[in-house]
This record gives sequence, C-alpha cells and structure tokens, in this order.
Amino acid sequence: MEFRLLGTVSVETLTGPLPLGPAKRRSLLAALLLSANTPVSMARLTDSLWDDAPPLHARGVIQGHVSRLRALLVGADAGAYGVELVTLGDAYLLRLSESLLDTHRFEELLLLAREQRDPADSVLMLKEALSLWQGPALTGVFAAPPLQAAAHSLEESRLATVEQLAYAYGVLGEHSRAAAVLRTEAAAHPMRESLAAALMTALYRAGRQSEALDWFHRTRRLLAEELGIDPGHELADAYALILRGDPGPERAAEPDRTAGGAGGTNRTAGTDRTDEAHHAPARTDHAVRTNRAGGPGLAGGPGRAAVASPPHASTAPTLALSAGEPRPADLLPRAPRGFQGRAAELAALGRAAAGEAPVCLVTGPAGVGKTALALHWAHRNAAAFPDGRLFADLRGFSDTGEPAPVEVLREFLLALGVAPRRVPESVSAAAALFRSLTDRRRLLVVLDNARDSASVRPLLPGGADCVTLVTSRNRLEGLIASDAARPVPVDVLEPQDGTALLAGVLGEERVLAEPMAARRLAELCGGLPLALRVTAARLAGRPRWTLAGLADELADERSRLTYLDVDDTGVPAALRLTVQQLSPDAVHQFTRLGHHPGSHFDPYTAAALAGTNPVTAAAALERLATAHLVTETAPGRWILHDLVRLYARGLDPASADEALRNVLDHYIATALAAADTAEPGGEPCFVLPEDFRAPAAVRDFADRATAMRWLAAERDDLALAAVAARTAGLHDRAWRIILLQWPQVVWRVRDNWSPLLELALGSARAEKDPYAESRVLNLLGWVLTEEGRTSEAIALLERSPGLARQAGDRLGEATALVNLAVVQAEDGGLDAALVDCARAVDLAREEGDTHTEMLALQHLARMQLTANRPQDALDSARAALALGPEQEEEARRVLLLTVGGEARLALGDEEAGIRMLDLAAAEAERTGYDQGAVRALEALLRVTARAEYRRRYEEAVGRLAVDDD
Repeated sequence: MEFRLLGTVSVETLTGPLPLGPAKRRSLLAALLLSANTPVSMARLTDSLWDDAPPLHARGVIQGHVSRLRALLVGADAGAYGVELVTLGDAYLLRLSESLLDTHRFEELLLLAREQRDPADSVLMLKEALSLWQGPALTGVFAAPPLQAAAHSLEESRLATVEQLAYAYGVLGEHSRAAAVLRTEAAAHPMRESLAAALMTALYRAGRQSEALDWFHRTRRLLAEELGIDPGHELADAYALILRGDPGPERAAEPDRTAGGAGGTNRTAGTDRTDEAHHAPARTDHAVRTNRAGGPGLAGGPGRAAVASPPHASTAPTLALSAGEPRPADLLPRAPRGFQGRAAELAALGRAAAGEAPVCLVTGPAGVGKTALALHWAHRNAAAFPDGRLFADLRGFSDTGEPAPVEVLREFLLALGVAPRRVPESVSAAAALFRSLTDRRRLLVVLDNARDSASVRPLLPGGADCVTLVTSRNRLEGLIASDAARPVPVDVLEPQDGTALLAGVLGEERVLAEPMAARRLAELCGGLPLALRVTAARLAGRPRWTLAGLADELADERSRLTYLDVDDTGVPAALRLTVQQLSPDAVHQFTRLGHHPGSHFDPYTAAALAGTNPVTAAAALERLATAHLVTETAPGRWILHDLVRLYARGLDPASADEALRNVLDHYIATALAAADTAEPGGEPCFVLPEDFRAPAAVRDFADRATAMRWLAAERDDLALAAVAARTAGLHDRAWRIILLQWPQVVWRVRDNWSPLLELALGSARAEKDPYAESRVLNLLGWVLTEEGRTSEAIALLERSPGLARQAGDRLGEATALVNLAVVQAEDGGLDAALVDCARAVDLAREEGDTHTEMLALQHLARMQLTANRPQDALDSARAALALGPEQEEEARRVLLLTVGGEARLALGDEEAGIRMLDLAAAEAERTGYDQGAVRALEALLRVTARAEYRRRYEEAVGRLAVDDD
C-alpha cells in the first residue's frame, strides 16, 4: 500500500488505486497525511475543506467523508500494513508507517543524497527522489489555503532538488545534462532567478555561451516587463562570469576535455582562432561580438573588451559584405494562388508580429494550408520588411530528409550579402553571424515545415524588429517555452470558404452551376485545403465531369482517399509523411483509432482499441496531438478528422474486428461502473457476455455527478457503438451498451430515448434472448409511460414478467412487476398494481435480495397510502426499513421514512408523523439527497408552519435548482 501526495492524492494498492471519490474527501485525506500520526482537529480539517465560511452541516460532511474513507481503508485491508484511521475526541488521526508515504521517502532520499561522497551516487539518489513526483503536489484536492500552502512548500522542495541535481551533474562535468534538467524548470518558472542563473552557468560550461547569454536577456526582459525590476545579484553575477570567461568555482572539478579547455580560463585574446574552431564553439560568438564592436572580418583582433560590451552598444554591423549598398534579401516563393478565407488567422498573425522580436508559430495538420497562410501574409505585408524576406523549407516531414542548419544559414547569409568565403563553417559561428547581421534590420524569416524546436533555434534572427514565421505539423512547445513563440493554430476551412477555393481553381461559372454539389464536395473534403485542391485538380482536368458526380464518388468512404490522391500530391501522401515520423507505439495507436465507431475518444477508449493501458494510450495520444493527427477538444477528449480516420483505418484493416470487440467491451465495463456509481447498491442490470474481454483499466468515477456527466457526454458515441455492434452482428453487446445508460434515461426521461431502446429491443429479439428482451422492455415501457404513451407502455410491460420467468430471471420478474404496477397505478388500475407489487415483494424475499425487496416495498407502501390504507402503508415501510439500511440505500431509507411519516399523519398520530418526517428530511440533508429533503419538508409544511421547515425547504429547492443548471 502506498499513499501519494506528490501528484494526484491517491492510495495505491495491489489491485489498483482506491476510488477516493470527490475532491473534499481527497482534501481530507491530504490533510491527515500531511500530519500523519498526529491528531488533526475538526477546525483544521474544516479550514482544509472550505476556503470561506463553512456550511452549517460542515461537521456532518467531514464525519461522512471520514466514515467513507475508513470503510475504503478497511476494505483494502489497510490494517495489515498498520494503517488505521481513528477518532480522538474532536480530532482524527491517521496512523501509518511513514515509509508508506511518498513525501517521507522523498525527504529520506534527499538526506541520503547529501550524505554521499561520490557525486555519481548523489545523482542516483536525487533522480530517484524526483521520480516519485507524478505531477503537481496535492492534485485533485480542494484549493483551500492550508493545502495550497502545503503544495507550494512541496513544490519549493522539488525545485531545490532539481537545482541540487544539476549541481551534482556539474561536479561530474556533465554540463549538458545539467542544462537539460534545468531548462524545463526554468521555462516553467521563468522568473525564478536561481534557476535561470544555474541554467546559464550550465549552458556556458557546456560550450553554449550564446544560449546562456540569450537566456539572461530573456529573463532580464521578463523581470522588467512583469515586475519592473532588474536582475538580482545571483543572475547578474552569472552573467558577469560568462562575459569574463570565468567558469566559476565548480570548474576545477571538471576534467579538461579539449586542448586549451573549451571556455577555460587559460584562453587569451591572442589565441590562434584556427585551432579554436575545433575546440571551442563558444569562441566564434566572441569573435562576432568583437567585430560588431571593433573592426571588420571574422578573425584577428583583440576580443576580451568587446565581449563585455552591452548587446546593442554598437552601430550597424560592419562585417565583410559584397561591394556596394546591400539590396533587400528576398528568398520568398511566389504568393499562393486561390487563397481563400483565414481572416481570423491573418489577424492573429498581425497581432503576434507586433511584439518585440516575435516568433509566430503556425501549426496544424497535414494539408490544412499552413504554408499558404504564411506566404500569403508575408506577401501582403512586404512593406513592413524593407530589409528583406528570407525563406527556408526545413523539410521536417519529407522523404528527402532535413537540410543541415548550417546549409540554411549559408543561404541566409549569402542573401544578406556576406561573401561566400566569409561564411563560417560551424553552425554556432554561422548562427552568431546571422544574429549579428540582423540585429538592426527589419527582416522577415519564414521557416517552413519545421519538425522540432531544435531545428528552428539556430535560424532565429537577432533583431528586435525582425519577425519569424514558423510552420509545423507539430506543436513545437519547446519553442514556445524557450523563445516565447506565439502559436497561431490553423484549422479546416468553413464550407463557404471551401466552396470559394473550388471556384478559384475551377472558375465561378462551374461552381455556380452546381452550388449544392460544390458545398457537398467541401464538406466531404472535411474543409481540408489540400483535399479541396486535389478535388479541384481532378475536375479541372475533366471538364465533362459534374461536381455532383464526383461528390457521389467521394461519398463512398471505401474509395474516398483514392480520389484525393493525384500524382505525388494528395491527402494520403501528406499523411504518410507525418505518420512515418512517429514512434512504433504511436503508429499502432493511430491505426487502431481508425476503427473507433464513435467520434470522440479518451485514453481509456484509445487503450481498449489498441489493446494497451490508459497510461500508454495517453502518451501515444499526446504524440499524435503534437503531430496534429488528433485534436483535443476538451481536456482528455480527442477527435479524428474524417479523412485522417479513413487513412488510419486503411493502415491495418485486419485489426478491425478485434478493435471493435475491445472497444465495445470497454464501453460495457465503463458504463457498468458509471451506473453503479450513479445508482449504487442495485442488482446489475444484466450478466456479462460469456466471451467478454475485460479492459486493462476502467475509469474510476468519484461520485454520482461525475458518472452522470460521463454518460451524458458519451451518449452519442455509445449510440454509435451500439449501431456498430448490431451491424457487426454483435447483438449481445448492442442491447447491453444501450441498457447501461438507464441512469441517464431516468434522469432525462423525455429526451427521445425510445428509438435507441427500440434498437436494443431489436437486438435482444435477434438474439432470441428472453432475459435480454425482458430487461429492455422494462426500461422502454417506463420511458413510453413518461412520454404519455401509456397504452403502448402497458402492452410492452405486460409481456416482461412472463419473459423473465421464461428466462428463470426471478429478480428480473420482480423488477418487471414493480414497473408494471407503477404504470397500472398511474393509469387507474390501482388494485392490479397492488397485487403485482405484492407479488414482486414475495419474489424478492424468496430470492433473498434485500435491494429489490426494499424497492418493491417502497412502491407498495406508496400505493397503499394512495389507496387510503395508511396502516398497511406504515407496515410496508417498517418492513422495508427493517431490511437495512445499507449505506448505499440511504436515499431509499429517506423515501420510506417519508411515506411512513405521511401514513402516521393519516392515522392521526401527528406527533409521531412529524418526528418521522423530520428524521427523513435531516437524513436527506445529511446525505445530500435534496430531492428527498424537498419531498419530506413539503409533507411537513402541510401540517406545520414552522419557520425552520420553510427555511430548510427553500434551501433544498435552491440546491436542486443549482443541480439542474
């Protein structure tokens, strides 16, 4: 057993995490774990669960959460680990061995790391300590001030550990690793000066002086803009040491890896630059800075004093350029033809380009028109860049491979007027020269088709008035973190813009002749500009083809991609180049997503499709999202573009049957968990199929609200899954997937459920399964009743008990009789209803099922009260209450107390009736069953006008209104 605070608050057991439930219960556990083996007072727990005035029933809420948490620990056999949650007066104490708590193990590892004499051992200890973190501390808790303060303290410890790990790497001379450890945290905490200073030092010692200095200036600007302050002593000292070429006191511990020491203190202004080109990549940047401040040329001349000059102290660069006044550089390809729409994206580029030295990141899936957007904007804004426009295709998703950065820089430098013999051969030197040349220019740089951030950084210009447009199929979040790149996402075209694009290629006359067919083509192409251009190219070469004819061809999913492929250009070719960049596990996940019968998917659904687990699936989905092959529409919820789905499906058609079965069984398992959470304690609404395949993991629903939200969000996909199951002949899955939505059906009964339930009935009958047919008829009959179709409902429900008997399903027969009785009572057949409900009680009692017996007795009591038989109603309610209450039956207990109280009133025992109704209302309020509270308080207000009851009634009605919203 393991208790975790370093990430999502959880309790891990051998069988998986405990279902802790809502945030307040996790907050309670967190507060107890933060003071493990120490009593925590009720007042302190209250502060941890509410950030303002707590409600009047706060103590009851805490007691309820403690009770549930204690039950979870007992159920997980926590006592075998010495774990015990005990009550001590007005406080609670969680007794456990501290070795079970991840924060304790974290602190132990830090202590061990400090005691190690060998820095390599310290590195191992520190890495193990940091591996305990699974995300931000205390995730999933209520953000009350005490827990926020604890989370902040833990995060400070983590950051200090990261800095300690980087220091240990530095002692070992592994400065690149130190920089890698620090960069992520420095990007996430850009105003933490100690991180920035440590990163600068590590970068400098790794021979990456220019990056170190860039990081200083970025941090300096951020401090000035956000806080209006200058860098502190730590950051300023690191900057000064780098400018002096002084590695600091740790340098002595690093082995001298190159002749003269790359960046070492023994270098002098007169060192031979020819030798340094091989040993000290940072020196070229020194030379560039020297020339900016001093004389022309790349070699020779004293350099130390110039290195210390402020970055913008000099005038325009005087590097050796071609003779005469340099002309504006222009490597930009021609403007795209037939460009349509994109007003919002063009405006976003304009806003993004207005900042200081902006980097605009145009991202989107293959074929969405990123390059066209960038080039259109570049040509439209040519006047804003009098010093030129540079363009490079980085071929990040090409069969021909990416160009080396130095090759791109060479083209840029030549375009800027540098003589060929003056172009440096190393990337760092060429990049430094490029930044120096562009320092005082107004220049546009377009870097097209970038695969990753690393391929972009050396190509960024140095001037504050320069603008860089980067296009990529990947999100390049590293570039956002390191260079404050402003993302401009590009999505598919709206139908009207897609139609306009077709008109731009085919001519307006041809499109206006078939406007509806043109719009249909735009929709079948999914608004993807590449698909639209290929479609237009096919039609342009075949003037006798009609738009409607091609639309009919594209409507067939089996051949759609074939029609969207022409020569070496097309949707399949573009997607192939994206997919070939993926890791094997991401490709496997992608191919299985093509067989998803629904529209949306989460990591659990993706895992079922791929036959993996949700953690692996989530990682694969993140990689696919980075490559814009899937789109995240909400946290943890993704979709596929229709054309991408068809392409993925075609990559592995043989896996279709297995993927479908897996995802259907995933939906059954998840919907079972949701139904059990939303309406706990009941009999399962069916037995699982014999060949059911349990998924690797099933979503844990914290509470009823979470379960109901999932059922609502997945309604359409569950319906699509049921249709796919029926189409595939998997009728045993189809009716189960539909039936499992019963909590949502009950909650939103008038939301047109009949067609779906009729589909389930058809599958049950196709299986010739009386068990299934009876279960479906029960729910369908009830829905028809609520829709006002009473006669149809009775006709269906009258068949259900007999089918259940035929299947030997006695509990199903009892449930069917209760449902039939309720409809009969509403239709005026109260006598028949009383007989059927009594029979249901007998069946449930014979089967020993207390839940169904309580259900039948509850309805029987209500019918007896309606029939003016209050004593019988009271006896039925008492009999039902004597069966429990189990914890899961609290809502039913409230209803039974209510009908019992009303029966007492009808018998003339007003005092006992009020007492019983008051108890029902109090229990409903304690458990959060507001609907039950309203019913009990309504009955009370009919016999007493006490202000307290009126206030509680209005509060309960108010809470119900909020819940309905």
